[in-house]
Amino acid sequence: MIGSGGREHALAWKLAQSVKIQKIYVAPGNGGTALDSRLENVNISNPDELAEFAIQNDVQLTVVGPEAPLAAGIVNIFRAKNLKIFGPTKEAAQLESSKDFAKSFMERHGIPTAKYQTFSDLAAAHKYIDEQGAPIVIKADGLAAGKGVIVAMNLTEAHDAVDMMLSDNKLGDAGARVVIEEFLEGEEASFIVLVDGKNILPLATSQDHKRLLDNDKGPNTGGMGAYSPAPIVTPALHARVLREIITPTINGMKKDGIPFTGFLYAGLMIDKEGNPKTLEFNCRMGDPETQPIMSRLKSDLVYVMEHAVNGTLDKVELEWDRRIALGVVLAAAGYPENPVKGAIISGIPKETENQIVFHAGTKLDSEGKPVTSGGRVLCVVGLADTMRMAQKTAYEAVEAIHFDGVQYRSDIGWRALKSYKTGS
Repeated sequence: MIGSGGREHALAWKLAQSVKIQKIYVAPGNGGTALDSRLENVNISNPDELAEFAIQNDVQLTVVGPEAPLAAGIVNIFRAKNLKIFGPTKEAAQLESSKDFAKSFMERHGIPTAKYQTFSDLAAAHKYIDEQGAPIVIKADGLAAGKGVIVAMNLTEAHDAVDMMLSDNKLGDAGARVVIEEFLEGEEASFIVLVDGKNILPLATSQDHKRLLDNDKGPNTGGMGAYSPAPIVTPALHARVLREIITPTINGMKKDGIPFTGFLYAGLMIDKEGNPKTLEFNCRMGDPETQPIMSRLKSDLVYVMEHAVNGTLDKVELEWDRRIALGVVLAAAGYPENPVKGAIISGIPKETENQIVFHAGTKLDSEGKPVTSGGRVLCVVGLADTMRMAQKTAYEAVEAIHFDGVQYRSDIGWRALKSYKTGS
């Protein structure tokens, strides 16, 4: 299992439940994977060295968590050595690693998305913003660790965002080109599927909370919490997303000569009329969506992954826990700009059938105690028959955990609960 975040802890946790498993290595892993006796952390991140490790240790299957190794071509390297790996090639991962690639791909294949233009020239970008007006969305073309999207509610914010990327070079190569697109209104949802090149296997739906503060205020983050399933994705909408977005994407990639394998994540905006548009593609599972989704998956994930790498996903049906899973992210002081590292974490409750804590930005200190080592530190998942009870279960565990400067939202799941709060 490649990666070190909450997503990777949740995937490794689920893989470890399989009867088929003898050993799981996590590279490089985190404090949570270090504390799990079924997992072994391996401090390697170089793709060539990881491939060599896989050969030497007779690793039968590799699953890639984050986007950076995919964009660097880890799948190409492993496949060249006849190693089984689940993820997209470097070429297919451009759906995430280049916003311009993704937008022109969607336009070419008739996949619904916001209208846009791409710029590397500063003056031309400013002129376009003035012509379009605000609100407007500014995106760095390349990977920017969740910091490359700015939803500008006025012209000043939009011009500042373009200056920050194109002229101040704050995001490096990732911001050397910017995609400027129309602002879409509605409700977001995450639609994640497994793809083996031709067959598509949808995972449970989920909804993420991007903003740092309650009521969707504050800066955008990598995600402050999520729940599964997402009530907004009705069965009819689910079928429509598969028909209008996911299937044309997989067919389009095949047609363009770059077949897609791996997790495909479509970030959707659903308008008041229930029409879905694609905000972005990711070529991996979402974080923190993975944590509630894996908490609900009852099927053997190793069995599923074997079919995924062998091109036989059409033979798999997934079984889900009927309960709702809700995950709350606990972030470090100073997140998202300058997260404080080294704070001692205490009070993490033991796993129960209703409550699981996944580690993200943690490591173990010299005494074997977990300390903060990144922006998003933990994701606490509660499971229950209703959204309100899942929320209550998660927050009971959150309140038991302490580290200096901890930040978290107190309203994860609010969209699903708003009908209760208004009494309608």
